[in-house]
Amino acid sequence: MTIVLEIKNVSKKFGPVTVFSHVNLSVEKGQIVALVGENGAGKSTLLNILGGVYPAGTYEGSIWIEGEEKRFRGEKDSKRAGIEMIHQEISIHLDLSVAENIFLGNLSNRKGFVSWKQVYLDAQNYLDIVKLNVDPHETARNLSTSQHQLLSIAKALASHPKILLFDEPTSALTEADAANLLEIIKGLQKRQITCLYISHRLEEVIHLADRIIVLRDGMLISDKPKNEITINQVIRDMVGRALDEMYPKQQITVGDEVLRVEGITVAHPYIAGKNIVEDISFSVSAGEILGVSGLVGSGRTETMDAIFGCSKRKSGKIYIQGAEVHIVRPSDAMKAGIGLVTEDRKRSGIIPTMSLRENMTIADLQAVSRMGLIQKNQERQLSQTYYDKLQIRATGIEDNILHLSGGNQQKVVLSKWLLKDIKVLILDEPTRGVDVGAKVEIYNVITDLARRGLAIVMVSSELTELMGMCDRLLVFSRGKIRGDFPRQEATQEKVMSAATCVDDLM
Repeated sequence: MTIVLEIKNVSKKFGPVTVFSHVNLSVEKGQIVALVGENGAGKSTLLNILGGVYPAGTYEGSIWIEGEEKRFRGEKDSKRAGIEMIHQEISIHLDLSVAENIFLGNLSNRKGFVSWKQVYLDAQNYLDIVKLNVDPHETARNLSTSQHQLLSIAKALASHPKILLFDEPTSALTEADAANLLEIIKGLQKRQITCLYISHRLEEVIHLADRIIVLRDGMLISDKPKNEITINQVIRDMVGRALDEMYPKQQITVGDEVLRVEGITVAHPYIAGKNIVEDISFSVSAGEILGVSGLVGSGRTETMDAIFGCSKRKSGKIYIQGAEVHIVRPSDAMKAGIGLVTEDRKRSGIIPTMSLRENMTIADLQAVSRMGLIQKNQERQLSQTYYDKLQIRATGIEDNILHLSGGNQQKVVLSKWLLKDIKVLILDEPTRGVDVGAKVEIYNVITDLARRGLAIVMVSSELTELMGMCDRLLVFSRGKIRGDFPRQEATQEKVMSAATCVDDLM
């Protein structure tokens, strides 16, 4: 087989911190190679070197493409060498058409004139390859998250790449959309396009990749064909220890009802006269972990936002311990004893300009204030307590939160609510973009909160996570609850049937 990519003795530092050291690997043409490891292992950094984000001179070692050494001064040099990167944070120009996004910066022209008819015809060819069934004239703003991901791949293919780099491409997708994306990537392999793929979802890695490479603490730990490795072995290589129990579910006595919502209805934000959530009612009790599943657009996040006051309800009532509470804004929800860990921690979960200490205490400044003034010593002591308790990995509580890995950022977000006296905690995608070791630590925190008597609502796109952690499982579809299963009765078949409204079609 032809070697298309070689990484020779590459090392990378950020100041005094070594991200990875003396990494060597080679990739054959048409291979799908998965890079896995805990947050901070150096996976994304390695892809950013290949993508030209970190130019030559900022790292040691060399990059070779089809036997020729390359020194990328920036992303354009990487693209000229045949490398395209699909970033975790999707970059789409929302007010341009689908076709314009595909060929942005790559429009063919004759004497300065673009043949738009040909542009839209060519765009349709790339949409067909990625199985994206949208009109190339459609404005990108009208597409879903999963469609944006496919559009990003179509845009990359328009540059005729030799190598595609995928950084957590399924992190924002449901299981059904993720499965569709994996099949599309397999189709790219048939076109002899080489793929390097980062994911924390080990099941999809095992399903997709020809080879699995594990990085840990900046070192290449293992590089094996997938038929020679198991998920348990991958986990051991990633974290340096065996994880005997991925989901540390414990039997906790469920107490009295804490949260009850009745008839929650939310108007669609863009379509007049349409509801995105309609007549949602459920309850959750002390010590109970209630799971919420559903496909993208099912209304699950919109329901949680409405409960917390992030979005306006058309109708519906909310009760805490039997008493109705009136929630118009998030401050009302917090006063009622409700906390929310949002699905997008970077956009709405953290304050990126602040330290760990400030992010941890922001939800309850009264607890660290006296006469309107923050007591710094008290704030440090309280944040240090939870910094130690959650085993947050950083140099200290004064670190800027952006310097932390995704898993450690999520622990900081959780600690924000641990410091506050709440009765209900809503967790929307609590382990998205988090490595397997940090996931287990977060599951332990959730279990401990349930043991303390909190009522927990856990929204997740990972069905195995919900089935492993929750006492009961609600399934949302088309803005309504289509299934309510006790833990012992929930199966993947039942949940997916409810999520896709199969019963309604029979």
